[in-house]
Amino acid sequence: MNRASLLIAAPLLLAGCSLAPKTVLPAPPVPQSWPAGDAYLLQSEAALPVLSYKTVFTDARLQRLVEQALVNNRDLRVAYANLAAARAQARVSRAGQFPELGVSAGAGYSDNGGTGSGSGDFSLRGGITAFELDLFGRLANAAESDRNSALATEAASRTVRLALIADLASAWATYGADRDLLKIAEDTAANARESVRLTRARLDGGVAPRTDLRQAEQILATAEDSIAQQKTLLAQDENLIRLLVGAEFDRAQLPAGLAEVTPGIVQLPAGVSSEILLRRPDVIEAEYRLRAANADIGIARARLFPTISLTGLLGFASDALGSLFDSGSFNWSVGGDASATIFDFGGRRAGVDVTKAQRDAALASYEGAIQTAFREVADALAVQGTMSERVRAAAANTEAAADTAMLTDARYKGGVDSFLSSLDAQRSLYAARRSEIGTQLLLVSTRIALFRALGGDSNAGVTAP
Repeated sequence: MNRASLLIAAPLLLAGCSLAPKTVLPAPPVPQSWPAGDAYLLQSEAALPVLSYKTVFTDARLQRLVEQALVNNRDLRVAYANLAAARAQARVSRAGQFPELGVSAGAGYSDNGGTGSGSGDFSLRGGITAFELDLFGRLANAAESDRNSALATEAASRTVRLALIADLASAWATYGADRDLLKIAEDTAANARESVRLTRARLDGGVAPRTDLRQAEQILATAEDSIAQQKTLLAQDENLIRLLVGAEFDRAQLPAGLAEVTPGIVQLPAGVSSEILLRRPDVIEAEYRLRAANADIGIARARLFPTISLTGLLGFASDALGSLFDSGSFNWSVGGDASATIFDFGGRRAGVDVTKAQRDAALASYEGAIQTAFREVADALAVQGTMSERVRAAAANTEAAADTAMLTDARYKGGVDSFLSSLDAQRSLYAARRSEIGTQLLLVSTRIALFRALGGDSNAGVTAP
């Protein structure tokens, strides 16, 4: 190996030293299985596979809206732009580990007093410019820190993607629930109009007092107000879906009611290992933030040692173009310098302490992310475990309220009960129907929340920049 090749290869041979401590991930600070009991669905402890949103949200209309949102949503575009910037920064840091090779050329000519004779000068130079020997791993740890920061940013972009899918599914389900509530308000208003008509006829016939008519008109006004409110909520639901999709969408993709929503969102089983939380994007992000903080310690430690820079130059120089590549035209030079701070009042050692404290904070954030994820999943499973009983109870309550309203109205028309009893029964039926819709929406929302909490979207692979 000649001296020039050795000059280039030496920094690469010396760059293997790193002062960063080894990253050791702690054991997850959560139990090894989900809780089981009366409030939980007891299932086998089989590992839960990675889930695609298409597996969880099976309705083709919702899938088309999600696909459109993944292309057009502006928050997701911002996340992807931040990811591209982080990846580029990682490449910049990695490039700093290698020498920069440059080349320059020059030419000149001088005429000796117009005699027709003159001389020319040509030069061609190439070499390494101000390359730092990474003896203590400062540049390597800087590259590792930026690489892990890029991976953390990638995980953050997947968090945005996961939230977008879950938010869109929630908005889609809420629209279906509001369509049902509008139907309930319209049915109540229609019954109230008929009640007002009959009560007015009974008043004109001298059978009913005027108070009965005014009470019936109150029920009608309340129902008409509910219709107006529900129309407003439906418009706002559409506005939210349009914002999440990021563009105009086909309204035919919206559900007509919860009866179309519930079958299209699959219930997820309980009983899977809690280690699946390590696949959640926010947990992955916290892990890479921890790794980046660990590399920062190596950077701070390396700053305690001298900085050694190397410059080299290889080139050709000649007074005449014809002899530019002659053996005597070749020249080379090399130089180096080292710098070290003798006394800085402990600033650099304090910098190491800063990075250690930041690493401890990142470690606590990592463990906290796992604990939060466990709590969110456990809460969703607790709700899911009792939802079937709540849905059954809500349906039974609605059925009983409807029967009570029918019987009370018959007794009123037969002169057995007062009109006030009939009105109370109608109010109870209206409240029971709305409560049943709320319970059915909670059932769907719990399934969506569990999908979000598990972070199980199939787009979860981590690719190094």
